[in-house]
This record gives sequence, C-alpha cells and structure tokens, in this order.
Amino acid sequence: MPRKAVVLLSGGVDSTTALAIAKRAGYECYAISYDYGQRHITELLSAGRVAEFHGAHRHMVMKIDMRSIGGSALTSDMEVPKAREQAVDANGVCGIPITYVPARNTIFLSFALAWAEVLEAYDIFIGANSVDYSGYPDCRPEYLQSFQAMANLATKAGVEGRGTIKIHAPLISMTKAQIIQTGIALGVDYSLTSSCYDPGPTGACGLCDSCVIRQRGFHELGMKDPIKSLL
Repeated sequence: MPRKAVVLLSGGVDSTTALAIAKRAGYECYAISYDYGQRHITELLSAGRVAEFHGAHRHMVMKIDMRSIGGSALTSDMEVPKAREQAVDANGVCGIPITYVPARNTIFLSFALAWAEVLEAYDIFIGANSVDYSGYPDCRPEYLQSFQAMANLATKAGVEGRGTIKIHAPLISMTKAQIIQTGIALGVDYSLTSSCYDPGPTGACGLCDSCVIRQRGFHELGMKDPIKSLL
C-alpha cells in the first residue's frame, strides 16, 4: 500500500515540481490549495490542472479569509511592485517585500498538518525555496525545521508515537533553473502553471518578482517560458 503525502499546491513552478517529486517517490498524493483572498486567484485554476495532470488522489481547496487581515499587496489593494530591485540594507540583507503575506506558510502548513493527521499521512511536501525567491522568512530551512518539530509536539499522532511528521522541502536549496530542469525530467508541463502576482486578462504581467524569477530560470536553461506574458 503506497504511503500518503499531503502536498501544498499553489499551481506555480515550485509547488508543481514538488508534487512531481512526491509522485515519483511513490507517494499517494493529496494536494491542498488555498483560496485565501489572493488577488492572483487564477492560480487555483492552474493548481486544479496540475493536480489532474499528475494524478493527485484528491485535490482539496481550502477557503481562508486572509484578505480581512490584509498587510500584503497580495491580499489588499496595495500595488504589486514591478521590476523591483531587491533592497539591501547595511548588513547585506534583502528587505522583505510587501508581497509577503503575514504568516502564510504557517497557516497553510497547519491546515496541511491537520489533513495529514486525519489521513494518517506523515509526509508533507512544500515547494519552499530559499535561493531564487523574494526573501520571505517562512521559506527558510530553519523555519521549516522548527515547524516540523512543532508538528511532532502538537499532534495526537506525534504524541502517541504512531508516526513522525516530516516536512519535505526538496527544492529548498535549488536555483529556479535547477527546479525547472528537475521538473522537466519528471515530465512536468509548465504551461499548466501560473506564477504571476498580478495577472491581467491576457496573461502574466512579466514584471513582478515572481514573473522575473520564473523567466530568469527558463532563460538560464536557454528555454522560453511556455505561459503567456503581457510583455
């Protein structure tokens, strides 16, 4: 009987690649996506296509109202930064952009953990990356290690010793080009994905952090991004 894994699936390059990795590793995959009031709600359509393409056993879309909290350009009417040069302070640290959604991965992983416990699944996959990313604090290895430790302290399964929860972040130290290359080797169709923070009616903006990082990854491989861009 295959092991079960819950996979966080946004419909972007990273989460899609993480799903493909989990599938190739032999897991029965349960994909979870979030309708959290994000302006780029079209990513959920991509997540559905990706889940079907990779044969997810089930795809759940959880509705969470993070727009009421706000605090991010992705969950409010603040303008999404375009063609942004990463700001670096005197210590060489990049500033965290306003596209950071407060506590998003903590909230998302908590829902995934709850579902995993019900499914008796002990593996959770997330496409977090700390190389080609926007500097979000909840994408760092130390954060994911801390969440994993908490998960094993805070769940019935962990306390009773029925299984050890493991947070898998197979892309954490890869460049975007390496992630795309890995996905292609696993048969990922990136035309099904969506990464843009501020898509228009005819395609991706091409200028937000997510678009720029994605396009750079394909460019480094000498490839053309298969999704439509406004540029």
